Amino acid sequence: MARKVIDEPSEEVVESAKKERAARRNPFARIVLFIKQVFQELKKVVTPTRKELLSYTAVVLVFVIIMMALVSGLDAVFAWLAVMVFGNPT
Repeated sequence: MARKVIDEPSEEVVESAKKERAARRNPFARIVLFIKQVFQELKKVVTPTRKELLSYTAVVLVFVIIMMALVSGLDAVFAWLAVMVFGNPT
């Protein structure tokens, strides 16, 4: 299933923002405008399918495991180097 990717705000949002900016409303009206724009943008959000969600989760978990192994390996190497340089603490 192909999805339409929208990177730019819709023309309705831009036009209404220009009108509101020209009107220079009070702070409460600006907050209301912001909330309206947030809801308009949230309507564009596409939630991932179950398959996509599981795939993304697997990618993140694999990346975290690789990074943990890398950091653990570097920690062991630096600990060994510290013992070699400074000697055994006993």
